[in-house]
Amino acid sequence: MNKLKIGVLREEKIPPDKRVPLTPLICSELMRNYPGLKIFVQPSKIRCYADSEYTAFGVMLKEDLSNCDILMGVKEVPKDKLIPNKKYFFFSHTIKKQKHNQPLMKALLEKNIQMIDYETLCDKHNNRIIGFGRYAGIVGAYNALLGYGKKYDLFILKPANQCRDRAEMEEELKRAKLPNIKIALTGGGRVANGVIETLSALRIRKVTPEEFLMATFREPVYCQLNPKDYVEKADDHNFDLHDFFNHPEHFKSIFSPYTKAADIYISAHYWDPKAPRMFELSDIKASDFRISVLADITCDLNGSVPTTIRASSIADPFYGYNIKHDKEDLPFNKDTVCIMAVDNLPCELPRDASDDFGKDLMERALPNIIIEDKDAVIERATICKDGKLTPLFQYLSDYAD
Repeated sequence: MNKLKIGVLREEKIPPDKRVPLTPLICSELMRNYPGLKIFVQPSKIRCYADSEYTAFGVMLKEDLSNCDILMGVKEVPKDKLIPNKKYFFFSHTIKKQKHNQPLMKALLEKNIQMIDYETLCDKHNNRIIGFGRYAGIVGAYNALLGYGKKYDLFILKPANQCRDRAEMEEELKRAKLPNIKIALTGGGRVANGVIETLSALRIRKVTPEEFLMATFREPVYCQLNPKDYVEKADDHNFDLHDFFNHPEHFKSIFSPYTKAADIYISAHYWDPKAPRMFELSDIKASDFRISVLADITCDLNGSVPTTIRASSIADPFYGYNIKHDKEDLPFNKDTVCIMAVDNLPCELPRDASDDFGKDLMERALPNIIIEDKDAVIERATICKDGKLTPLFQYLSDYAD
């Protein structure tokens, strides 16, 4: 292969993010596997891997990365830090026309940058091949249990961000002594699988949706709900997954029975704004509404879960939704549903999340850059190049204009 230089950027968005796209070990493995490859890392005092850990693995520190061919970060790069005519990888948060990043989209075009967003890296079947979703689920489920313990004064767990790594978090999890509660989980992708990993660490038994609604148990249990379990066609009660994905506006929610059976609800599903909400604010006033802790991992504000009125933070992960007065309240009050809506959950375990992400990046994406993009993975994922939006992203024209 031709000589290639990759630069790992220092995270400069405020508040700072401790994650990295490539860990020291993965950098070392990449340079060993591809002899023509060189990786340079901008020094940083905040990232989860210290500069000394990179140099210990033979990775050079370099403040000026302008001679690198590819620049990789995690969060958005401030527009004044963008180097013209380069190839960038980071989460740009532009593909849904996010208003706050419109200036960034314009800067990417003005500076002739080839922008590859990690969210747009997909296989030929349009399935995402990389992301931090698994660790969002792992930490989100942990926070749900932590919140339940605090609400009912059952147990106290150390916050995940105060644990050195996932191993310490799972040791902490053993302190959770749960009564025979029921946990409802929606979703079937990476995020939901991460949730299941945490629930499995506590050996919480999985039951069917029918058992969840009809039976009583002497132990904590959970059920995993797919779209057919919580929506149906508004006019004929049938369900077709392909139809739901293409025309979610034709469906209505049938989630209501689970609000009467679940103690904890963990939302880990993708939600289309045209799809029905899981429940309405009026539903929580019902005397048989049972959910007392709601972990909205997807964190769509005023989205599928209407009680998610704002994102919470790692430092202060919980707030309450007051059932009687329809407003924010203290999280553990009697008349409130405890809401967990942290929108950057993987940052609570940055070392583990970065290692997981970097392995996927090394195995599934970087060979398409270093060797050959034979499956057009990078081509399909490129939002803009040479000052123009690529054909797949022409729908952003009005946003970028």
